Amino acid sequence: MKKHRRIWALLISCIMLGSLVLTGCAAGTAPTGGSSPNQPVKDELVISVGYGMCSGGYDPIVGYGIYGYGIFHSTLLKFNEKIETEPDVAKEYKISDDGLTYTYTLRDDIKFSDGQALTASDVAFTYMKAKTSGSSVDLTMLEKAEAADPATVVFTLNKKWSAFASTTALLGIVPEHAYGEGYGDNPIGSGPFKVAQLDKEQQLIVVPNEYYYGQKPAFKKITILNLDEEAALAAAKSGTLDVVMVNPEYAEEKVPGMTLQSIKTVDNRGFNLPVIPEKLDADGKVIGNNVTSDIAIREALTIGIDRVTIIKNALNGIGVPAYGRVDALPWNNTPEFKDDRVDEAKAILEKAGWVDTDGDGIREKNGLKAEFKITGRSDDLQRYNLAVALSGDAKKLGINIIAEAAAWADAKAMSRNTPTCFGFGDYNPIDLYNGYYSKMMGQGISNTPSYSNPKVDEYIEKALAATTMQEAIEYWKLMQWDGQTGTSVDYPYLWLVNIDHTYFVRDGLDLGKQRLHPHGHGIPVIANLNEWSFSQ
Repeated sequence: MKKHRRIWALLISCIMLGSLVLTGCAAGTAPTGGSSPNQPVKDELVISVGYGMCSGGYDPIVGYGIYGYGIFHSTLLKFNEKIETEPDVAKEYKISDDGLTYTYTLRDDIKFSDGQALTASDVAFTYMKAKTSGSSVDLTMLEKAEAADPATVVFTLNKKWSAFASTTALLGIVPEHAYGEGYGDNPIGSGPFKVAQLDKEQQLIVVPNEYYYGQKPAFKKITILNLDEEAALAAAKSGTLDVVMVNPEYAEEKVPGMTLQSIKTVDNRGFNLPVIPEKLDADGKVIGNNVTSDIAIREALTIGIDRVTIIKNALNGIGVPAYGRVDALPWNNTPEFKDDRVDEAKAILEKAGWVDTDGDGIREKNGLKAEFKITGRSDDLQRYNLAVALSGDAKKLGINIIAEAAAWADAKAMSRNTPTCFGFGDYNPIDLYNGYYSKMMGQGISNTPSYSNPKVDEYIEKALAATTMQEAIEYWKLMQWDGQTGTSVDYPYLWLVNIDHTYFVRDGLDLGKQRLHPHGHGIPVIANLNEWSFSQ
Protein backbone atom coordinates (compact mmCIF):
# COMPACT_ATOMS: atom_id res chain seq x y z
CA MET A 1 0.00 0.00 0.00
CA LYS A 2 2.77 2.43 0.91
CA LYS A 3 4.55 1.63 -2.38
CA HIS A 4 1.34 2.35 -4.32
CA ARG A 5 0.96 5.70 -2.50
CA ARG A 6 4.53 6.62 -3.46
CA ILE A 7 3.90 5.77 -7.13
CA TRP A 8 0.71 7.82 -7.13
CA ALA A 9 2.50 10.70 -5.38
CA LEU A 10 5.24 10.64 -8.02
CA LEU A 11 2.65 10.80 -10.82
CA ILE A 12 0.89 13.70 -9.14
CA SER A 13 4.16 15.55 -8.53
CA CYS A 14 5.19 15.09 -12.16
CA ILE A 15 1.88 16.51 -13.36
CA MET A 16 2.11 19.46 -10.96
CA LEU A 17 5.73 20.15 -11.67
CA GLY A 18 5.12 19.96 -15.40
CA SER A 19 2.59 22.76 -15.17
CA LEU A 20 4.11 24.78 -12.35
CA VAL A 21 7.87 24.57 -12.28
CA LEU A 22 8.20 25.63 -15.91
CA THR A 23 7.47 29.11 -14.56
CA GLY A 24 10.05 28.69 -11.82
CA CYS A 25 13.01 27.16 -13.71
CA ALA A 26 14.97 29.03 -16.35
CA ALA A 27 16.73 27.34 -19.24
CA GLY A 28 20.47 27.14 -18.82
CA THR A 29 20.53 26.90 -15.04
CA ALA A 30 22.06 23.89 -13.38
CA PRO A 31 19.56 21.18 -12.43
CA THR A 32 21.45 20.38 -9.25
CA GLY A 33 23.50 22.27 -6.68
CA GLY A 34 27.01 23.58 -6.98
CA SER A 35 28.96 24.62 -10.05
CA SER A 36 31.65 23.25 -12.31
CA PRO A 37 33.68 24.53 -15.25
CA ASN A 38 30.93 23.29 -17.59
CA GLN A 39 27.98 24.18 -15.38
CA PRO A 40 26.69 27.68 -14.64
CA VAL A 41 25.94 28.68 -11.08
CA LYS A 42 22.33 27.94 -10.23
CA ASP A 43 20.44 31.20 -9.69
CA GLU A 44 16.93 29.84 -9.13
CA LEU A 45 15.48 27.49 -6.55
CA VAL A 46 12.41 25.31 -6.28
CA ILE A 47 11.46 24.35 -2.73
CA SER A 48 8.65 22.86 -0.65
CA VAL A 49 8.62 23.80 3.03
CA GLY A 50 5.25 22.65 4.31
CA TYR A 51 1.71 23.86 4.03
CA GLY A 52 0.69 27.48 4.33
CA MET A 53 3.16 29.33 2.14
CA CYS A 54 1.00 29.20 -0.99
CA SER A 55 -2.28 30.24 0.58
CA GLY A 56 -1.86 33.99 0.22
CA GLY A 57 -2.73 36.39 3.01
CA TYR A 58 0.79 37.73 3.55
CA ASP A 59 -0.53 40.58 5.64
CA PRO A 60 1.26 41.19 8.96
CA ILE A 61 -1.64 43.29 10.21
CA VAL A 62 -3.75 40.13 10.43
CA GLY A 63 -0.91 38.01 11.80
CA TYR A 64 1.30 36.85 8.92
CA GLY A 65 4.90 36.39 10.06
CA ILE A 66 4.13 36.98 13.74
CA TYR A 67 6.31 33.99 14.70
CA GLY A 68 9.31 35.68 13.10
CA TYR A 69 9.70 34.23 9.61
CA GLY A 70 8.09 36.69 7.24
CA ILE A 71 10.15 37.46 4.13
CA PHE A 72 8.21 40.37 2.62
CA HIS A 73 8.28 42.84 5.51
CA SER A 74 10.74 44.43 7.90
CA THR A 75 10.22 44.97 11.62
CA LEU A 76 11.31 47.73 13.98
CA LEU A 77 13.57 45.31 15.85
CA LYS A 78 14.71 41.80 14.98
CA PHE A 79 15.90 38.72 16.84
CA ASN A 80 19.50 37.60 16.68
CA GLU A 81 20.88 34.08 17.11
CA LYS A 82 20.57 34.37 20.91
CA ILE A 83 16.89 35.34 20.56
CA GLU A 84 17.74 38.84 21.75
CA THR A 85 16.25 41.94 20.13
CA GLU A 86 18.48 44.24 18.13
CA PRO A 87 17.91 47.13 15.68
CA ASP A 88 16.35 46.64 12.26
CA VAL A 89 14.15 49.41 10.84
CA ALA A 90 14.67 51.24 14.13
CA LYS A 91 18.19 52.39 14.96
CA GLU A 92 17.34 52.59 18.64
CA TYR A 93 14.49 52.85 21.08
CA LYS A 94 13.93 54.01 24.62
CA ILE A 95 11.33 53.31 27.28
CA SER A 96 10.01 55.98 29.63
CA ASP A 97 10.57 55.58 33.37
CA ASP A 98 6.90 54.73 33.91
CA GLY A 99 7.07 52.00 31.25
CA LEU A 100 4.17 53.46 29.26
CA THR A 101 5.95 55.24 26.39
CA TYR A 102 8.18 53.55 23.79
CA THR A 103 10.00 55.87 21.39
CA TYR A 104 11.68 54.42 18.28
CA THR A 105 14.10 56.31 16.04
CA LEU A 106 14.10 54.96 12.47
CA ARG A 107 16.73 54.58 9.81
CA ASP A 108 16.33 57.02 6.90
CA ASP A 109 17.47 54.70 4.09
CA ILE A 110 14.66 52.15 3.96
CA LYS A 111 12.24 51.87 1.06
CA PHE A 112 9.29 49.68 0.27
CA SER A 113 9.42 47.41 -2.77
CA ASP A 114 7.62 50.09 -4.84
CA GLY A 115 10.46 52.53 -4.18
CA GLN A 116 8.66 54.78 -1.70
CA ALA A 117 10.35 55.60 1.58
CA LEU A 118 9.31 53.92 4.82
CA THR A 119 8.55 56.55 7.46
CA ALA A 120 7.22 56.77 10.99
CA SER A 121 3.74 57.38 9.55
CA ASP A 122 3.79 53.90 8.01
CA VAL A 123 4.79 52.41 11.36
CA ALA A 124 2.04 54.25 13.23
CA PHE A 125 -0.50 53.24 10.57
CA THR A 126 0.55 49.58 10.79
CA TYR A 127 0.17 49.40 14.55
CA MET A 128 -3.10 51.27 14.80
CA LYS A 129 -4.58 49.28 11.92
CA ALA A 130 -3.50 46.00 13.55
CA LYS A 131 -4.98 47.15 16.84
CA THR A 132 -8.39 47.98 15.37
CA SER A 133 -8.71 45.26 12.72
CA GLY A 134 -9.54 42.39 15.07
CA SER A 135 -6.37 40.65 13.97
CA SER A 136 -4.46 37.86 15.67
CA VAL A 137 -1.81 40.38 16.74
CA ASP A 138 -2.42 41.28 20.39
CA LEU A 139 -2.15 45.05 20.74
CA THR A 140 -4.73 45.53 23.49
CA MET A 141 -2.03 47.23 25.55
CA LEU A 142 -1.47 49.92 22.87
CA GLU A 143 -3.27 53.20 23.45
CA LYS A 144 -1.93 54.98 20.38
CA ALA A 145 0.95 55.12 17.90
CA GLU A 146 1.99 58.49 16.51
CA ALA A 147 4.65 59.80 14.14
CA ALA A 148 6.42 62.63 15.95
CA ASP A 149 8.41 63.30 12.76
CA PRO A 150 9.34 61.17 9.70
CA ALA A 151 11.99 59.30 11.67
CA THR A 152 10.36 59.04 15.11
CA VAL A 153 7.40 56.96 16.18
CA VAL A 154 5.98 57.12 19.69
CA PHE A 155 3.89 54.32 21.19
CA THR A 156 1.76 55.07 24.23
CA LEU A 157 0.58 52.06 26.21
CA ASN A 158 -2.49 51.88 28.43
CA LYS A 159 -0.67 49.57 30.87
CA LYS A 160 2.85 48.41 31.51
CA TRP A 161 3.75 45.66 29.07
CA SER A 162 7.41 44.76 28.88
CA ALA A 163 6.74 42.24 26.10
CA PHE A 164 5.88 45.10 23.75
CA ALA A 165 9.49 45.35 22.60
CA SER A 166 9.35 41.71 21.49
CA THR A 167 6.15 42.43 19.58
CA THR A 168 7.97 45.14 17.64
CA ALA A 169 10.46 42.49 16.53
CA LEU A 170 7.64 40.37 15.11
CA LEU A 171 5.08 42.71 13.51
CA GLY A 172 5.97 43.57 9.91
CA ILE A 173 5.48 47.14 8.66
CA VAL A 174 3.06 47.86 5.80
CA PRO A 175 2.91 51.01 3.61
CA GLU A 176 0.03 53.32 4.39
CA HIS A 177 -0.14 54.47 0.76
CA ALA A 178 -0.52 50.95 -0.66
CA TYR A 179 -2.53 49.11 1.96
CA GLY A 180 -6.02 48.04 1.01
CA GLU A 181 -8.18 45.23 -0.31
CA GLY A 182 -6.14 42.37 -1.71
CA TYR A 183 -2.94 43.56 -0.08
CA GLY A 184 -2.23 40.19 1.54
CA ASP A 185 -1.91 38.40 -1.80
CA ASN A 186 0.44 40.95 -3.37
CA PRO A 187 2.14 42.72 -0.47
CA ILE A 188 4.40 45.71 -0.81
CA GLY A 189 6.96 45.58 1.96
CA SER A 190 10.54 46.44 2.85
CA GLY A 191 11.78 42.88 3.33
CA PRO A 192 14.25 41.02 1.12
CA PHE A 193 11.64 39.54 -1.26
CA LYS A 194 8.49 40.47 -3.11
CA VAL A 195 5.76 38.36 -4.69
CA ALA A 196 6.18 37.77 -8.42
CA GLN A 197 3.36 35.26 -8.83
CA LEU A 198 0.86 33.52 -6.58
CA ASP A 199 -1.25 30.58 -7.70
CA LYS A 200 -3.17 29.89 -4.54
CA GLU A 201 -2.68 26.46 -3.01
CA GLN A 202 -0.26 25.61 -5.82
CA GLN A 203 2.81 27.82 -5.93
CA LEU A 204 4.34 31.08 -4.79
CA ILE A 205 7.16 32.67 -6.77
CA VAL A 206 9.27 35.31 -5.05
CA VAL A 207 11.99 37.55 -6.44
CA PRO A 208 14.42 39.93 -4.70
CA ASN A 209 13.23 43.33 -3.56
CA GLU A 210 15.75 45.58 -5.27
CA TYR A 211 15.28 48.22 -2.59
CA TYR A 212 16.10 45.95 0.33
CA TYR A 213 18.66 47.51 2.65
CA GLY A 214 20.14 44.29 4.06
CA GLN A 215 21.95 41.32 2.55
CA LYS A 216 20.85 40.83 -1.04
CA PRO A 217 19.48 37.41 -2.05
CA ALA A 218 21.78 35.23 -4.15
CA PHE A 219 18.90 33.88 -6.26
CA LYS A 220 16.89 35.80 -8.83
CA LYS A 221 13.82 33.63 -8.40
CA ILE A 222 12.57 31.13 -5.80
CA THR A 223 9.52 28.98 -6.45
CA ILE A 224 7.75 27.58 -3.39
CA LEU A 225 5.45 24.68 -4.21
CA ASN A 226 2.48 23.48 -2.20
CA LEU A 227 2.89 19.70 -2.31
CA ASP A 228 1.75 17.09 0.14
CA GLU A 229 4.63 15.32 1.76
CA GLU A 230 4.69 12.20 -0.38
CA ALA A 231 4.45 14.22 -3.59
CA ALA A 232 7.20 16.55 -2.38
CA LEU A 233 9.48 13.65 -1.50
CA ALA A 234 8.83 12.04 -4.88
CA ALA A 235 9.63 15.34 -6.60
CA ALA A 236 12.86 15.63 -4.62
CA LYS A 237 13.88 12.13 -5.70
CA SER A 238 13.23 13.11 -9.29
CA GLY A 239 15.70 15.98 -8.90
CA THR A 240 13.23 18.85 -9.28
CA LEU A 241 13.36 20.26 -5.76
CA ASP A 242 16.25 21.93 -3.98
CA VAL A 243 14.78 21.89 -0.46
CA VAL A 244 11.94 19.79 0.86
CA MET A 245 10.57 19.73 4.38
CA VAL A 246 9.81 16.22 5.60
CA ASN A 247 8.17 14.94 8.73
CA PRO A 248 9.97 12.28 10.78
CA GLU A 249 8.06 9.50 9.03
CA TYR A 250 10.21 10.09 5.96
CA ALA A 251 13.47 11.28 7.49
CA GLU A 252 15.19 7.94 6.93
CA GLU A 253 14.56 8.02 3.19
CA LYS A 254 17.49 8.39 0.80
CA VAL A 255 17.31 11.15 -1.80
CA PRO A 256 20.03 11.24 -4.49
CA GLY A 257 21.94 14.51 -4.51
CA MET A 258 20.38 15.71 -1.25
CA THR A 259 21.36 15.55 2.40
CA LEU A 260 19.04 15.53 5.40
CA GLN A 261 19.50 18.58 7.63
CA SER A 262 17.96 18.61 11.09
CA ILE A 263 17.50 22.01 12.73
CA LYS A 264 16.88 22.47 16.46
CA THR A 265 13.74 24.27 17.54
CA VAL A 266 11.61 25.51 20.40
CA ASP A 267 8.66 24.13 18.44
CA ASN A 268 7.31 22.01 21.26
CA ARG A 269 4.54 19.44 21.52
CA GLY A 270 2.69 18.51 24.67
CA PHE A 271 -0.75 17.98 26.18
CA ASN A 272 -2.67 20.35 28.41
CA LEU A 273 -3.84 18.65 31.61
CA PRO A 274 -6.92 20.38 33.09
CA VAL A 275 -6.24 21.08 36.77
CA ILE A 276 -9.86 21.51 37.89
CA PRO A 277 -12.63 18.86 38.23
CA GLU A 278 -15.34 18.73 35.62
CA LYS A 279 -18.00 21.43 35.73
CA LEU A 280 -20.10 23.54 33.38
CA ASP A 281 -18.89 26.97 32.40
CA ALA A 282 -21.11 30.00 31.94
CA ASP A 283 -22.05 28.79 28.45
CA GLY A 284 -23.01 25.31 29.65
CA LYS A 285 -19.89 23.74 28.22
CA VAL A 286 -18.02 21.02 30.14
CA ILE A 287 -14.59 22.10 31.30
CA GLY A 288 -12.13 20.48 33.69
CA ASN A 289 -11.27 16.81 34.01
CA ASN A 290 -11.91 14.58 37.02
CA VAL A 291 -8.77 12.52 36.49
CA THR A 292 -6.13 15.08 35.47
CA SER A 293 -7.33 17.48 38.16
CA ASP A 294 -5.52 15.26 40.67
CA ILE A 295 -1.95 16.54 40.84
CA ALA A 296 -0.75 13.00 41.59
CA ILE A 297 -1.85 11.95 38.08
CA ARG A 298 -0.13 14.95 36.51
CA GLU A 299 3.10 14.50 38.46
CA ALA A 300 3.22 10.73 37.87
CA LEU A 301 2.86 11.22 34.15
CA THR A 302 5.48 13.96 34.06
CA ILE A 303 8.19 11.93 35.80
CA GLY A 304 7.03 8.43 34.86
CA ILE A 305 6.78 8.51 31.08
CA ASP A 306 9.82 7.84 28.90
CA ARG A 307 10.12 10.77 26.50
CA VAL A 308 12.97 9.24 24.50
CA THR A 309 10.89 6.14 23.81
CA ILE A 310 7.83 8.22 22.95
CA ILE A 311 9.88 10.33 20.52
CA LYS A 312 11.34 7.18 18.97
CA ASN A 313 7.94 5.56 18.54
CA ALA A 314 6.11 8.65 17.31
CA LEU A 315 8.78 10.63 15.48
CA ASN A 316 11.51 8.17 14.48
CA GLY A 317 13.59 9.58 17.32
CA ILE A 318 13.76 13.03 15.72
CA GLY A 319 13.54 15.70 18.41
CA VAL A 320 14.69 16.22 21.98
CA PRO A 321 12.72 15.72 25.20
CA ALA A 322 10.80 18.78 26.35
CA TYR A 323 10.50 19.58 30.04
CA GLY A 324 8.82 22.98 29.92
CA ARG A 325 7.01 25.37 27.61
CA VAL A 326 10.03 27.53 26.71
CA ASP A 327 13.01 25.17 26.72
CA ALA A 328 16.20 26.73 25.27
CA LEU A 329 14.81 30.29 25.29
CA PRO A 330 16.49 32.99 27.41
CA TRP A 331 13.59 33.09 29.88
CA ASN A 332 13.44 29.34 30.53
CA ASN A 333 13.73 28.17 34.15
CA THR A 334 12.30 24.67 34.04
CA PRO A 335 15.18 22.36 34.92
CA GLU A 336 15.66 19.12 33.07
CA PHE A 337 14.95 16.06 35.14
CA LYS A 338 15.21 12.31 34.76
CA ASP A 339 11.99 10.78 33.53
CA ASP A 340 10.97 7.11 33.19
CA ARG A 341 11.00 6.95 37.02
CA VAL A 342 8.31 4.31 36.97
CA ASP A 343 8.61 3.08 40.55
CA GLU A 344 8.56 6.63 41.93
CA ALA A 345 5.56 7.54 39.79
CA LYS A 346 3.67 4.45 40.98
CA ALA A 347 4.45 5.34 44.59
CA ILE A 348 3.03 8.84 44.08
CA LEU A 349 -0.16 7.38 42.65
CA GLU A 350 -0.57 4.82 45.41
CA LYS A 351 0.04 7.38 48.13
CA ALA A 352 -2.70 9.51 46.59
CA GLY A 353 -5.11 6.57 46.64
CA TRP A 354 -4.88 5.44 43.02
CA VAL A 355 -4.68 1.63 43.13
CA ASP A 356 -5.69 -1.20 40.81
CA THR A 357 -8.38 -2.95 42.82
CA ASP A 358 -9.87 -5.18 40.12
CA GLY A 359 -6.69 -6.32 38.37
CA ASP A 360 -7.49 -4.84 34.95
CA GLY A 361 -4.27 -2.82 34.87
CA ILE A 362 -6.03 0.51 35.41
CA ARG A 363 -5.87 2.27 38.76
CA GLU A 364 -8.97 3.54 40.51
CA LYS A 365 -9.68 6.05 43.25
CA ASN A 366 -13.06 6.32 44.96
CA GLY A 367 -14.64 4.41 42.10
CA LEU A 368 -13.06 6.62 39.42
CA LYS A 369 -10.80 4.98 36.83
CA ALA A 370 -7.44 6.57 36.04
CA GLU A 371 -8.62 6.89 32.47
CA PHE A 372 -9.18 9.84 30.15
CA LYS A 373 -9.25 10.72 26.46
CA ILE A 374 -6.72 12.81 24.57
CA THR A 375 -6.78 14.02 20.99
CA GLY A 376 -4.25 14.46 18.24
CA ARG A 377 -5.02 16.50 15.15
CA SER A 378 -6.51 14.46 12.31
CA ASP A 379 -4.60 16.66 9.83
CA ASP A 380 -1.25 16.36 11.62
CA LEU A 381 0.26 12.88 11.79
CA GLN A 382 2.97 14.01 14.24
CA ARG A 383 0.45 15.03 16.88
CA TYR A 384 -1.67 11.93 16.47
CA ASN A 385 1.41 9.70 16.63
CA LEU A 386 2.45 11.45 19.85
CA ALA A 387 -0.99 10.83 21.34
CA VAL A 388 -0.77 7.13 20.49
CA ALA A 389 2.81 6.82 21.77
CA LEU A 390 1.94 8.58 25.04
CA SER A 391 -1.06 6.30 25.47
CA GLY A 392 1.11 3.23 25.09
CA ASP A 393 3.80 4.43 27.46
CA ALA A 394 1.39 5.51 30.22
CA LYS A 395 -0.04 2.01 30.57
CA LYS A 396 2.98 0.94 32.63
CA LEU A 397 1.83 3.44 35.28
CA GLY A 398 -1.68 2.04 35.41
CA ILE A 399 -3.09 5.11 33.64
CA ASN A 400 -5.29 4.41 30.63
CA ILE A 401 -5.06 7.25 28.12
CA ILE A 402 -7.39 6.83 25.15
CA ALA A 403 -5.88 8.43 22.04
CA GLU A 404 -8.22 9.69 19.36
CA ALA A 405 -7.90 11.83 16.24
CA ALA A 406 -10.00 14.96 15.92
CA ALA A 407 -10.31 17.89 13.56
CA TRP A 408 -8.27 20.80 14.90
CA ALA A 409 -11.31 23.02 15.42
CA ASP A 410 -13.00 20.28 17.45
CA ALA A 411 -9.84 19.46 19.41
CA LYS A 412 -9.44 23.10 20.44
CA ALA A 413 -13.11 23.44 21.34
CA MET A 414 -12.93 20.40 23.65
CA SER A 415 -9.46 21.07 25.07
CA ARG A 416 -10.50 22.49 28.45
CA ASN A 417 -12.06 19.09 29.16
CA THR A 418 -10.24 16.70 26.81
CA PRO A 419 -6.45 17.22 26.65
CA THR A 420 -5.13 17.76 23.14
CA CYS A 421 -1.68 17.94 21.58
CA PHE A 422 -0.65 21.58 21.39
CA GLY A 423 2.35 23.08 19.67
CA PHE A 424 3.92 26.34 20.83
CA GLY A 425 7.29 28.00 20.46
CA ASP A 426 7.35 31.79 20.42
CA TYR A 427 10.20 34.31 20.54
CA ASN A 428 7.98 36.49 22.74
CA PRO A 429 7.84 35.63 26.48
CA ILE A 430 4.19 36.69 26.43
CA ASP A 431 3.61 33.03 25.54
CA LEU A 432 4.05 32.29 29.27
CA TYR A 433 1.33 34.81 30.09
CA ASN A 434 -1.01 33.14 27.60
CA GLY A 435 -0.26 29.69 28.92
CA TYR A 436 -0.45 30.21 32.68
CA TYR A 437 -2.04 33.51 33.72
CA SER A 438 -5.28 32.79 35.58
CA LYS A 439 -7.20 35.59 33.88
CA MET A 440 -6.54 34.01 30.48
CA MET A 441 -8.80 31.02 31.24
CA GLY A 442 -11.31 30.56 28.46
CA GLN A 443 -9.52 32.97 26.10
CA GLY A 444 -9.27 30.79 23.00
CA ILE A 445 -6.41 28.31 23.42
CA SER A 446 -4.83 30.32 26.24
CA ASN A 447 -4.60 28.60 29.64
CA THR A 448 -6.63 25.56 28.57
CA PRO A 449 -5.66 23.71 31.80
CA SER A 450 -7.65 26.36 33.77
CA TYR A 451 -4.48 26.90 35.80
CA SER A 452 -4.36 29.33 38.70
CA ASN A 453 -1.53 30.05 41.12
CA PRO A 454 -1.57 33.46 42.88
CA LYS A 455 2.23 33.54 43.16
CA VAL A 456 2.62 32.76 39.47
CA ASP A 457 0.13 35.52 38.65
CA GLU A 458 2.16 37.92 40.80
CA TYR A 459 5.39 37.12 38.97
CA ILE A 460 3.70 37.46 35.57
CA GLU A 461 2.36 40.88 36.52
CA LYS A 462 5.81 41.97 37.73
CA ALA A 463 7.38 40.69 34.51
CA LEU A 464 4.96 42.74 32.43
CA ALA A 465 5.56 45.83 34.59
CA ALA A 466 9.35 45.66 34.17
CA THR A 467 11.02 48.45 32.21
CA THR A 468 13.95 46.38 30.93
CA MET A 469 14.03 42.99 29.27
CA GLN A 470 16.62 41.78 31.79
CA GLU A 471 14.33 42.58 34.72
CA ALA A 472 11.35 41.01 32.98
CA ILE A 473 13.26 37.80 32.28
CA GLU A 474 14.03 37.35 35.97
CA TYR A 475 10.32 37.41 36.78
CA TRP A 476 9.48 35.13 33.86
CA LYS A 477 11.94 32.67 35.36
CA LEU A 478 10.52 32.99 38.87
CA MET A 479 6.99 32.20 37.69
CA GLN A 480 8.29 28.84 36.50
CA TRP A 481 10.15 28.09 39.75
CA ASP A 482 11.09 30.32 42.69
CA GLY A 483 12.39 27.57 44.96
CA GLN A 484 9.00 26.83 46.49
CA THR A 485 6.31 27.08 43.83
CA GLY A 486 5.77 27.67 40.15
CA THR A 487 4.46 26.13 36.96
CA SER A 488 7.21 23.50 36.91
CA VAL A 489 5.77 21.74 39.99
CA ASP A 490 2.07 22.22 39.29
CA TYR A 491 2.25 20.26 35.99
CA PRO A 492 -0.62 21.89 34.05
CA TYR A 493 0.95 20.63 30.81
CA LEU A 494 2.66 17.37 29.95
CA TRP A 495 5.50 18.41 27.66
CA LEU A 496 6.94 15.70 25.44
CA VAL A 497 9.25 16.96 22.71
CA ASN A 498 10.87 19.89 21.01
CA ILE A 499 10.63 18.58 17.48
CA ASP A 500 13.48 18.96 15.02
CA HIS A 501 12.61 20.57 11.70
CA THR A 502 14.00 18.26 9.04
CA TYR A 503 14.72 19.04 5.39
CA PHE A 504 16.33 17.34 2.46
CA VAL A 505 18.69 19.96 1.00
CA ARG A 506 20.38 19.92 -2.40
CA ASP A 507 24.07 19.15 -2.02
CA GLY A 508 26.06 22.37 -2.15
CA LEU A 509 23.17 24.58 -1.06
CA ASP A 510 24.02 26.55 2.09
CA LEU A 511 21.00 27.57 4.19
CA GLY A 512 23.01 30.18 6.07
CA LYS A 513 23.07 30.55 9.82
CA GLN A 514 19.73 29.20 11.01
CA ARG A 515 18.32 30.56 14.25
CA LEU A 516 16.69 28.24 16.74
CA HIS A 517 13.40 27.68 14.95
CA PRO A 518 10.09 28.80 16.50
CA HIS A 519 6.75 27.07 15.98
CA GLY A 520 5.81 26.86 12.34
CA HIS A 521 5.55 23.37 10.79
CA GLY A 522 8.83 23.71 8.91
CA ILE A 523 8.30 27.16 7.40
CA PRO A 524 10.80 28.98 9.72
CA VAL A 525 13.67 27.75 7.53
CA ILE A 526 12.92 30.59 5.10
CA ALA A 527 13.41 33.34 7.72
CA ASN A 528 16.92 33.94 6.33
CA LEU A 529 16.11 33.04 2.72
CA ASN A 530 18.15 36.03 1.55
CA GLU A 531 21.26 34.38 3.07
CA TRP A 532 20.97 31.10 1.15
CA SER A 533 23.61 30.40 -1.50
CA PHE A 534 25.32 27.64 -3.42
CA SER A 535 28.92 26.97 -2.49
CA GLN A 536 31.39 27.75 -5.24
